[in-house]
Amino acid sequence: MAHQASEILYPSSHLYVSYLGEAAETSQGSYYQLRSGYWVFAEGGRQGKFDPPFQGLIFSSTPRNAFGWVLGAVQSRTSPGVNSPETGITHTRFEVVQIYDTKDADNLTWNLIGPGEWMDSRHIARVDSATTPPEGVAGDRWIDVNLYEQTVTVYEKNQLVFATMTSTGVSPFWTRPGLFQMQKKLETETMSNSDPEDYYYLEDVPWTMYFDQGRALHGAYWHNRFGYQQSHGCVNLSPGDSHWIYNWANEGEFVYVHDPSGQTPTDPSLFSAGGY
Repeated sequence: MAHQASEILYPSSHLYVSYLGEAAETSQGSYYQLRSGYWVFAEGGRQGKFDPPFQGLIFSSTPRNAFGWVLGAVQSRTSPGVNSPETGITHTRFEVVQIYDTKDADNLTWNLIGPGEWMDSRHIARVDSATTPPEGVAGDRWIDVNLYEQTVTVYEKNQLVFATMTSTGVSPFWTRPGLFQMQKKLETETMSNSDPEDYYYLEDVPWTMYFDQGRALHGAYWHNRFGYQQSHGCVNLSPGDSHWIYNWANEGEFVYVHDPSGQTPTDPSLFSAGGY
């Protein structure tokens, strides 16, 4: 996209606008020009940049074993268990690791990620490729949103074609489990809420795909916390990942949202219309 993002800082609010080019310097200070043509004062805002950026994976065939992304800098251990010696190998955020075996120890699940290397599963956003469509999916194409692992996987002809991390809804703005169909696709969208207790304004939200009332898969340029819950019910993706899925998906596409841990509530009365 041709614009950049800037956050305008106000107490207890989230206000993001997109602007064109660099700031214009005047005798009264710096200003950004918005896509609408208006200008805003630069003071009190900050530009949204993330290093390193995050991008998911494209597949030509379904991988043979599970894999995942490391959620933060962590050292692997020589065997399962919190008291096992560390290997001296540090794995960093967004690194992709293969998972060859899984064992339980010290009330935790441990993943074998290499010869003599074990990692606590809480440090990995894990993907186990599906072998059959979820119940209710007609055809061989669907999008899978795993609320527990914070991952999104895309299937075509019953094969994994794309996988990435996401940020779904935090309590009490959960992303609702269930089987849905994509209702509407928009290249850009403005999302807002005028409630003073939960005010937000997000301009030019990219590659938006609504599937459950106000809940959508979409790009999120305002954070880089993929792999952790973050949203108001939407399925946040990196802009590049949302663009890939947007190009792949058609309106009517099946979206399967589930929580294998069972921790996400399912009572319909607990869910609002959703938001960013």
